[in-house]
Amino acid sequence: MNVNDKGAVSLAPLRSATGAALIGATVLASGATSYNASVVYVAVPAITRHFHASIIAIQWTLTSYLLAVAALLLVAGALADRLGRRRVLVIGLSVMFAASIVCASASSIGVLIAGRAILGVGAALVTPTSLALVNGTLRRADRARGIGIWAALETLASTVGPYAGGWLVDHQSWRWIFLLNLPFILVALIIVQRVPESSRDRRRSPDPVGAPLAILGLGGIIYALTEGPDAGWSAPRILIALVVGVAALLALVPAERRRREPMLKLSLFSSRPFDAINITTVLVYGVLAAATYLITVTLELKLGYSAAQAGAALIPTTAVVFVLSPVSGALVSRVSARWLMTGGIVLIGGSQLWLAYVHHGSHYLSAILPPLLLRGVGLGLMVTPLTAAVLAAVGDADLGEGSAINDAAARVGGLVAVALVPALIGVGAGATLAGALTHGYRHAMIALGGLCLAGAFGALLSGSGKTAATPPVPDIGVPAGNEAASA
Repeated sequence: MNVNDKGAVSLAPLRSATGAALIGATVLASGATSYNASVVYVAVPAITRHFHASIIAIQWTLTSYLLAVAALLLVAGALADRLGRRRVLVIGLSVMFAASIVCASASSIGVLIAGRAILGVGAALVTPTSLALVNGTLRRADRARGIGIWAALETLASTVGPYAGGWLVDHQSWRWIFLLNLPFILVALIIVQRVPESSRDRRRSPDPVGAPLAILGLGGIIYALTEGPDAGWSAPRILIALVVGVAALLALVPAERRRREPMLKLSLFSSRPFDAINITTVLVYGVLAAATYLITVTLELKLGYSAAQAGAALIPTTAVVFVLSPVSGALVSRVSARWLMTGGIVLIGGSQLWLAYVHHGSHYLSAILPPLLLRGVGLGLMVTPLTAAVLAAVGDADLGEGSAINDAAARVGGLVAVALVPALIGVGAGATLAGALTHGYRHAMIALGGLCLAGAFGALLSGSGKTAATPPVPDIGVPAGNEAASA
């Protein structure tokens, strides 16, 4: 990319030094965020033993990262547009680098939780910026292919990550899962310097009212859901947190309506299909995140898998998604996106119900692999039509905004569902995770399967059933379903 004699910015071809550096840096950056979202699952037993941590402390280790990403995602997009996408990506990666060191050297579970929260802040800056930088740097003719390469390589990174992290837990220490971040982040920081800064919009600014309300609202609700099973749902601090959280989210609506450039464009929610798709996204991606956590810790704590084996057990799901996603992409232009999406979600829900009957003594090939493959088929059928349906539900001028909102919906769903895990498995005061899983795993997985099937009903309401055209590539934003593999 360079500036010509008239001062106009010319975009870079994919097959150029700039294009190669761009794809390499953004893949490494996005891969680091996906890796950090799920790799801790395989380390939960080891971290619990090391710190003698309670279930609630372990929950905060998981949700502090997810909360920071979900609450700051839309704010980060505005910052990137105002300050420059490359600059914000560099800031986010630098924060992740420092936070990874904090996590790896944590002397207590409290320090680890704080490090994970800081890691989430960095990831929130990286997540919307990576793809926006691809869109803002590549010439239009190369964007679709560039995004395809970016998505494929990012999926590969999120597939290998939990296995690599599990191997480190088994052979070194849980601390090494955070140190594994460092070389990849460092390489991304180095090669992104070869990518020119994309244009900046000085008119865009972070929402000084909406952002704090979103953080307070999500934080209050997650605090109540996380601490409630141990403290008791009627405890004053739980009720206060819940009331404050709900009140903050309710106040967000009128606050955003008064903003000229709101963090959350409420006018998009006047579309019934858009609303239905986002409700579906919250339910399905929430189910995927919570179920992945439950399956992983069950494999380790109840079936005796090592951390590496638990990480490797889920790879077939991603492999099927990787193979089927291009097929479903081709089908979107011929078959209703709504029916593909609904069928995929039904299969995912069925796989969760099947996995509910995994028990001590279950064999991988007969009891675990088949439902995981079914889950992969469902995801492979769902992800591309979901993206197409989101973009078809908004006007051309709102493609980036609509995609970013849908990505935020996926993350909020995952955050809330993971926070609900203790309640779903019936955790009581002083309970251990292994003990709670013995009695609560099946009920939790059945409940998650039911929520997924409810999401299928939402998908049915998302359109008229007419054939959906292949969506155009948005100029900004993050594609819906970006973290399907890591979910």
